Amino acid sequence: MTDSERPSALPKYVQISEMLVRDIAAGRLADGARLPPEREMADSLGIAVGTLRHALEVLEEKKLLERVQGSGNYVRARGDVPAIYRFLRIERKQGGGLPTAEVLSIDHMAAPSEASFQDPNGFRFRRLRFMDGVPAAMEEIWLDGAVTDHVDESAVSESLYHYYSSVLGVVITSAQDHINVDATPDWVDPRFGLSAGEMAGYIERIGRNHAGRIVEFSRTWFDPSEINYVSRLGKN
Repeated sequence: MTDSERPSALPKYVQISEMLVRDIAAGRLADGARLPPEREMADSLGIAVGTLRHALEVLEEKKLLERVQGSGNYVRARGDVPAIYRFLRIERKQGGGLPTAEVLSIDHMAAPSEASFQDPNGFRFRRLRFMDGVPAAMEEIWLDGAVTDHVDESAVSESLYHYYSSVLGVVITSAQDHINVDATPDWVDPRFGLSAGEMAGYIERIGRNHAGRIVEFSRTWFDPSEINYVSRLGKN
């Protein structure tokens, strides 16, 4: 299967709802804030009104939105809301951004020693991460081969956490990041803002399941001219 044939994109309404969840969690959409009229909001996001309404229904189900007949849609902030991108820490310079990703390759091979996996082999995913359609980061993500002996490329979505949980039954419950700088890798996509060897922001992450076992190891190189790494603690 070629990359162009791989159905990696999440449904648009899911992308929009996840972006709004992140904005609420970050405080960019404050508790009690009234959202713009639906048609105006849909136009600003470049989507159909029906798609926006579907996204807002998801927020309502998560109890993050109150829809008042004749008045509008109001944000209801709350903590510990399940979200596909709850561990995504990169944002546009101006804050937020709609995250999407394109899978470049999937390989089954020996895992790096830093991963400390149960199985010496793993599945390596290489991706180009976009924020608001802007190439923002190169990602190399490893999944422990002990989790599964097969990855269905046709089912892999741009959110690997979604694929892990919905297809493999694996949930990442905690993540630990180490932040540094590093040279952009030689497999960099030409659409990325930095060339191979140029210094980039760098994130090395281990992800653990509910039992505390490391099941994922990743490396991310991000363009600091476009992206910030942001981690928020406590209430916003």
